Amino acid sequence: MTVDVGPPGVDVPRLREWLARTLPDAGELQGVQHISGGKSNLTYRVELSEGPVVLRRPPLGHVLPTAHDMGREYRVLAALHHTSVPVPRPLTHCTDESVIGAPFYLMEWVDGTVIRNAEDAAVLDEARARRISERLAEVFAEIHGVDFAQVGLAEHGRPNGYLERQLRRWSQQWERSETRPLPALHRLVERLAERMPARQDAALLHGDYRIDNALVRLDPVPDILAVVDWEMSTLGDPLADLGLTLTYWADAGDEERAAVPVAVGVTSRPGFLGSAEFAGRYAELSGRDLTGLDFYIAFGHFKLAVVMEGIHARYLQGKTVGEGFESEGEAVPLLIDRAHRILDKGGM
Repeated sequence: MTVDVGPPGVDVPRLREWLARTLPDAGELQGVQHISGGKSNLTYRVELSEGPVVLRRPPLGHVLPTAHDMGREYRVLAALHHTSVPVPRPLTHCTDESVIGAPFYLMEWVDGTVIRNAEDAAVLDEARARRISERLAEVFAEIHGVDFAQVGLAEHGRPNGYLERQLRRWSQQWERSETRPLPALHRLVERLAERMPARQDAALLHGDYRIDNALVRLDPVPDILAVVDWEMSTLGDPLADLGLTLTYWADAGDEERAAVPVAVGVTSRPGFLGSAEFAGRYAELSGRDLTGLDFYIAFGHFKLAVVMEGIHARYLQGKTVGEGFESEGEAVPLLIDRAHRILDKGGM
């Protein structure tokens, strides 16, 4: 049975026609379902008679310049598909906005588990939790160890001056997204500019590496089946990637971090590596010196605050799809304050 009514963001009849021309062997389109949980690009399960695939497209509104580039995300998947980094197999990319109203791409469906919150994490005993967090560190080091020139990603970014451009870019994104005056954000930008490291390494960055951007296998041996959501990927300083991941990583007893509505209550569960252990394991695997990591963690808090302000702006405009957006804005001042304290006192 086929249907012509889909969720917001997908014109099912036009998608059906396009698929028949582009992927005739995939079978007939039978339906489209929005996959909840993501707060930026939209993700859908596309039911085809030969099996499901995944469709990714930009948000419905408040799309900032340089953000949500479907071609960029697709190229990364294509480049990494034959490396040791686990990613879904990319299928095809569409730049014709007349099909569903925006550029999009399709990738294979990976039958893994997404662990987004404490309820999802309840299936993990201590042994599974430890193994998954160890694998997260291992895959992270593998991403940063990719020879990006060899896999065709030499033009994926400009490592020289990466942090300076990032600070400038995200400051501009804040100006485009700001829904209320927060002077502490502007002070934070000044402090980050003053503390900018003189020496920066170069690697392929995921840009948003966290447990709920991974599809995991629980049995028989827990593993990372695929890393997804590469929309923020670029070339730059790998410690910036690590700093953002540690921004997400909540240790046991960190009640303040629980107020940030991303992967809440997951890494604080028994068995997961603590943030310092995770960073230490990453350093051991990658061989990187983590001196000055405090700056990068504060920078991660700044970046996440800007991202969440953008999501909050879309929510206020009625341009979000799904649930769980009403509390995004509350976390922004908390992240900014925490970044200031990290710069003052250090720590994670």
